[in-house]
Amino acid sequence: MTNKRILLKLSGEALAGEQNTGFSEEIVLEVANQVKKAIDKGIEVGVVIGGGNFWRGRTSQNISRSKADQIGMLATIMNAIYVSEVFSSVGLHTEVLTPFNVGTFTKLFSIERAHKYLSKGKVVFFAGGTGHPFFSTDTAAALRAIEIKADTILLAKNIDGVYDSDPKTNSAAIKFNEISLKEVIEKELKVMDLTAAIMCLENKIPMMVFGLNEKDGIINTLEGKFNGTYITI
Repeated sequence: MTNKRILLKLSGEALAGEQNTGFSEEIVLEVANQVKKAIDKGIEVGVVIGGGNFWRGRTSQNISRSKADQIGMLATIMNAIYVSEVFSSVGLHTEVLTPFNVGTFTKLFSIERAHKYLSKGKVVFFAGGTGHPFFSTDTAAALRAIEIKADTILLAKNIDGVYDSDPKTNSAAIKFNEISLKEVIEKELKVMDLTAAIMCLENKIPMMVFGLNEKDGIINTLEGKFNGTYITI
């Protein structure tokens, strides 16, 4: 499979490392160096980062779901600004796009702007989710992948693939080396939310799921030498 343009979805929790909140600069630098190798190979890279290292959904009955999701959108913007700066430190050119104005911190998303930056070899961070509550960063990743016509979505998570149950709570959980998007939806596997999975199925975008803590996981995945799960269409 040839990947000329990819959408890399990074787990916020995975970027935090063992501290579980904020960032592990060591992990972010490792990701930056791998993305640089991909860019040097001529691969165009868009990035969506979750916000779980700062904010994980609605945590109080005193906060509405809409406001909780708005806080989550801001968390993804903080993540994108930080990670894009680390990427810049290794020689990458980056842009952060959001679906709503964030002063001078980011630029407003448009499909034309995203395509222009990607074609120039810039790493484009799509932050702020879809700009609307009730949609996860998984859905934002699927949406942006469709809009930029990505060949594949790379899901870099804090676990090393897709399992039939949660390996954190079930030591007998079975890992899939390959599974179809249709099966993921039918089995209700917690790879990404249902809306995102259906969008990828309808638009024929495969996914590759792997652990962010795997050494050279991003490059290995792009070269087909990864130990994760390939989700077919």
